[in-house]
Amino acid sequence: MGKAERLVEVWRGDILESQHRGHAVVVDKTGGIVHAWGDPDQVILPRSSAKMLQALPLVESGAADAAGLTTEQLALSCASHQGAAIHTDRVSRWLADMGLGNDDLRCGPQWPADKPAKVGLIKTDDSPCRIHNNCSGKHAGFLTLSRHMGVSDPEYVEVDHPIQVAIKQAFEEVTGEVSPGFGIDGCSAPNHASTLLGMGRAMAGFAAAKEDGDARQKASVRLREAMMLHPDLVAGETRACTELMRSAPGKVALKTGAEAFFIAIIPELEMGVALKIEDGSTRASECAVAAILVKLGVLDPAHPDVKKRLNPDVLNFAGLNTGFIRPSDALLTL
Repeated sequence: MGKAERLVEVWRGDILESQHRGHAVVVDKTGGIVHAWGDPDQVILPRSSAKMLQALPLVESGAADAAGLTTEQLALSCASHQGAAIHTDRVSRWLADMGLGNDDLRCGPQWPADKPAKVGLIKTDDSPCRIHNNCSGKHAGFLTLSRHMGVSDPEYVEVDHPIQVAIKQAFEEVTGEVSPGFGIDGCSAPNHASTLLGMGRAMAGFAAAKEDGDARQKASVRLREAMMLHPDLVAGETRACTELMRSAPGKVALKTGAEAFFIAIIPELEMGVALKIEDGSTRASECAVAAILVKLGVLDPAHPDVKKRLNPDVLNFAGLNTGFIRPSDALLTL
């Protein structure tokens, strides 16, 4: 990776015990850099932070309207959900409406992160299924698009499948770059690489999109609004995406990605944020995105759910406060 910058610090007493380095960028509606840390040209895999990009063809093509998808389903198409009943029940009904089910999904079975759902499976000696996978909503969207396009090939996660070809085209258009390659994501779908700036540019495009714009802008508005309307479906209880969106209703759409990636879409400012922590630490990516959004005036640092990510205490097993996590001075300087 290019030269990263210290973004997050972990203190134990008066000693700096750990530090997390990374790259971050704030981009305006013209695609210009407003603020940057580290290397904006760093090539990254956005992982699940790219889900709203992957959902663009679903809406832009008319597939979502033809299937009568609700705002809840659009939010789930962008989600990395907890596998709670509010998620799995909705995905199950979505699939059933198409005459499909668990076996039609190509994401693997996954134990739900939602504790009641996980305990329920254990108590009944049951096993998780593909609908429990955190990406099952995205995959239901893939199946909806595939049906709309009249594609009979069920292996919709293959990189040369028509819907993945459409997704790559949309991805390259909104990032403004030719993707240098791809990796296979945890859900088995291709995840295309871009620069950090490219992802920031894409998020700024979502932020600046207007309801009276072209088909892509209209699709972008619908997806970002669905995310902000249903933060509980985008992630779930205890998750940063859900809690930070709830702390600033209607002001920001947030989406985490594996290995400490994070994006933010800020419609009022017509700006997008993209960040990557080099060591893959989620605690650091959550702290960093909260810090940037506080400095931009989007989040209130006094809100409990913001403080929990921005400046959490480090407690030991006896409940003693042994230190804290904080954004670096460089990150707080905009």
